[in-house]
Amino acid sequence: MATMNISLPDSLKADVDSRISEGGYGTGSEYVRDLIRRDLDRQTLRRLLLDGASSPPDEQPYEDWIESLRERIRTHPS
Repeated sequence: MATMNISLPDSLKADVDSRISEGGYGTGSEYVRDLIRRDLDRQTLRRLLLDGASSPPDEQPYEDWIESLRERIRTHPS
């Protein structure tokens, strides 16, 4: 694993320390890694949404799609 040093203003360092003391993270590194993962996920989701918005409409009628979802729910209830 590579190491990366970052500098934070006192106010941001206090926020990180607060998150750690709340019990959500064991270290500042865990918190920063989680933030980076969430940012990457957000970028992926944004790209997928933009790709979907710019794609042509699906040929399948909406009602058939809804019925297929209902059937999946009936056959695979959680």
